[in-house]
Amino acid sequence: MPGHRTKGFCAAAAALALGAVLAGCGGSGASVGGGKVVLRYTWWGNPDRAARTEQAVALFEKQHPNVQVQTSFSGYDAYKQKLAIQATGGDAPDVMQLDYRQIDQYASGHVLLDLGQVKDTLRTGEIDAGLLAAGRVNGAQFAIPQGRGTETVVYDVKAWKGSGVPLPGKGWTWTQWADAMRELAKKTGKPGGTDPGQSEDAFEVWLRGQGKSLYTKTGGLGFTADDLARWWTFTDRLRREGAVSPAEQTTQLDGSVENTPLGRGKATADFNWDAPSSGYLALVEGGIALAPMPSGEDGTPGQYFKPSMFLGIGAHTGHRKEAAELIDFLLNDDQAAKILGATRGIPVNETIREQTASQLKDFDRTVADYQALLEGTLKDPPQAPPSGDNALQTTFQRDYDQVSYERMSPREAAENYVTEAKAELRS
Repeated sequence: MPGHRTKGFCAAAAALALGAVLAGCGGSGASVGGGKVVLRYTWWGNPDRAARTEQAVALFEKQHPNVQVQTSFSGYDAYKQKLAIQATGGDAPDVMQLDYRQIDQYASGHVLLDLGQVKDTLRTGEIDAGLLAAGRVNGAQFAIPQGRGTETVVYDVKAWKGSGVPLPGKGWTWTQWADAMRELAKKTGKPGGTDPGQSEDAFEVWLRGQGKSLYTKTGGLGFTADDLARWWTFTDRLRREGAVSPAEQTTQLDGSVENTPLGRGKATADFNWDAPSSGYLALVEGGIALAPMPSGEDGTPGQYFKPSMFLGIGAHTGHRKEAAELIDFLLNDDQAAKILGATRGIPVNETIREQTASQLKDFDRTVADYQALLEGTLKDPPQAPPSGDNALQTTFQRDYDQVSYERMSPREAAENYVTEAKAELRS
């Protein structure tokens, strides 16, 4: 789930050498001798995900002897760049893994196939309607969620328990979270957590807890400068009090868990997504646990189950039926589910999710238990954000850096951001 500045998985994936990208041979939907259909299937991920994916693909090829699947993978940043080049050159893969923030851009750019054209092959009846809707643009389905994740407060169990501060629980509010950060700072002598002011993801959870949204259904801003100024005033006060990380630490965030305050032993907690939080296991000696995100003051939850990634079909593929069969297999086949496990998040096929829950081990099981705790309590996810959101994430972080270094007031930074955001979304 790219997009969170402190996302451990993205960092691990980005560390992969570019050489791991296997060049796809031939045009999209090419055929080889013997009449076999060749599909190019690309994704981002680490070696473990790649090994399991290759195993699942081999099973698909065994079941579909007329199809050969050419696979390639890389770290997220390299993948994103390569896919953009392929899309621009009209050479998009037949089947591609997509992030939430790529769907609008590639759907509106005619890179993705309208999956309504393969609905007889690609079954979606076992996928939650809210998750499925996240892959629609202007009412048409362009991408199918492959896994689901949600945000979390991940924390150092030993340090938090040792402080005597009550452990976080379901239904706690942002005020209670802030009080806990203050108490942790007093008891441990270091900030309670990472300053969330820089995170568009955390802001969205806070905003949704008040019944608002990051974007409107038509792709405009769903909040005002007043809303953002309140958020940044809230987080900046905590920074000034020493309850959350100082600017010097916050601005070192680079997408790796290693450079987060929690990962460096300089804080007790952090905001992250559930599955990528596994990166903290090797860094936090006291062990980690996952707690729900804070709710609005009236108990309204702001977090949601988000598709951790999607699958889409290239608009210009010569073999849309076979491409749809591959996606259907990866989502709906029992044997494929056993092979893939939770490498892309908890499965979105509800029957398979129930069947595989007892088979999950280690941190996969931790994530499954965490999501089970939240089942039935969260609101539907928003639709995929407009394509301008990619650029706005960087603007959001940059403007808050001005606040945390005390070069701009929260109000000045918020007004600056909203002005730029409106211009970006119009362009």
